[in-house]
Amino acid sequence: MNYTILCIGKLKESFWREACNEYVKRLGRFGKVDIVELQESKSDDKDEESTAILSHIPKSSYVIALDVGGKRFSSEGLAQKIEALALDGISHICFIIGGSNGFNDEVRKASDYRLSFSDFTFPHQLMRVILLEQIYRSCKISAGEKYHK
Repeated sequence: MNYTILCIGKLKESFWREACNEYVKRLGRFGKVDIVELQESKSDDKDEESTAILSHIPKSSYVIALDVGGKRFSSEGLAQKIEALALDGISHICFIIGGSNGFNDEVRKASDYRLSFSDFTFPHQLMRVILLEQIYRSCKISAGEKYHK
């Protein structure tokens, strides 16, 4: 499976970059991961950021937007969702992480699925780490390998 993560803004702190790099490295044996960092709006304009997101969605990818109003899964449930997509012939998943103001309804409409990790709002830098960790955990679960709990 190939993964693209579209996200607004760059990781400013080295500890976020190091954590993301570690999970991308670990995921390398399961597939390819591309992280596309899009320009953060200077005016906090989520429509501007949403337009950028929409223009970078890879063609023929299955789009999952991280959205507090989306469906929740356990780690095993996410692994099953990704496995089911693979069985349906989908080989590329694009995850979308909005900026601090989120994204507009056009992004929601362009998404095949909306996924929520919590009712909490997380900083988008931390959400990137959490998402990568959960993708990695899903791959380990699907491969029947042990992963710490």
